[in-house]
Amino acid sequence: MTNQPIREFFTEDHRRLERIFEKSTQDLSNIDMKLYAEFRVGILTHIKMEEKIFFLAAQKSNQNTPLPLASQLRLEHGAITALLVPSPTKEIAIVLKELLEIHDEKEERTDGMYEASESLTQKETNEILAQLQSVTLVPVHTHNDAPIALEAAKRALIRAGYKFEELLMD
Repeated sequence: MTNQPIREFFTEDHRRLERIFEKSTQDLSNIDMKLYAEFRVGILTHIKMEEKIFFLAAQKSNQNTPLPLASQLRLEHGAITALLVPSPTKEIAIVLKELLEIHDEKEERTDGMYEASESLTQKETNEILAQLQSVTLVPVHTHNDAPIALEAAKRALIRAGYKFEELLMD
């Protein structure tokens, strides 16, 4: 039996963020910057909840050993975060959408991170949920459109096992 409340919490947040992202990028030649800013804060806050609370609780319950999937998800979190640094372009939005679909599936699938973590943290469900629900929003800086910002995002994608150009083509 899994710890459904936590899994549901994160899965519902994925769907909420997807809706905001989809609305903000429905016209890729004219991205809705107000909605995109809401998405940006939301996804960074979601990553914060996973990294600072949930993954750490699972690791603690696993004799302080990180779960096998955690390192890959952290690399993907880094790539997602790096893609949020430059102002969104059509290409960045397409790559971000592809990466988020791949990433969310790794967390949500039957043998994914949420299930593995839930099985370890069952005794702490209420405490973890309370911590998740009280997380403060991540403050964000203005976009950095220097060429180095996009190059850094591309390097973060490579570290996570992806190529910008390949995700763009999918």
